[in-house]
Amino acid sequence: MDTHHFLTLCIFLLLSCHAITTSSATAEEDASDFVRRLDRKSLGLHKKEKLSHFKFYWHDIVSGPNPTSVNVIRTKNTTTFFGSVQIIDNPLTVGPDLSSKLVGRSQGLYAGSSQSEISVFMSMTFVFTEGKYNGSSLSILGRNPVNNKVREMPVVGGSGLFRFARGYAEARNVFLNFTSGDASVQYNVYVLHY
Repeated sequence: MDTHHFLTLCIFLLLSCHAITTSSATAEEDASDFVRRLDRKSLGLHKKEKLSHFKFYWHDIVSGPNPTSVNVIRTKNTTTFFGSVQIIDNPLTVGPDLSSKLVGRSQGLYAGSSQSEISVFMSMTFVFTEGKYNGSSLSILGRNPVNNKVREMPVVGGSGLFRFARGYAEARNVFLNFTSGDASVQYNVYVLHY
């Protein structure tokens, strides 16, 4: 191999290495744009975590001229309602009566999820409208076997004052009208938050 070919090969190899190094650096820059470490204090996570208990009533109004729970998928299974889906915008009140003070709304859906019992999968967000929690929300996601005396579902997160929230909610039937489908449920929610 003569000197000219040798120099050409060396230059080609150097340029190739430079191209590989440049593309690797670009990949690292792209990755750093995707994720980065944050200081916990910048998100308010340096404060001591609190445990709060909320008690309110959830009203599922299926009947009448202004229902807050609307069936969007009907099922032929009228025993367990497996496969049916309800979209909800239910009021949350301080007391068991619908006329008591409104503290928020429960928005989301529930779906018949069992072939052997009345059990629904619930995906809903409690959006609070009262006091210092006005505008903050808690999200519930889980199984609700409706005929059990007490049902427990996880709190999977929240927004506003409930960022990074976790906990659980207990539901107890207060009123259930089998003719109209209307129901009132007491919720006790235990939540860890900052």
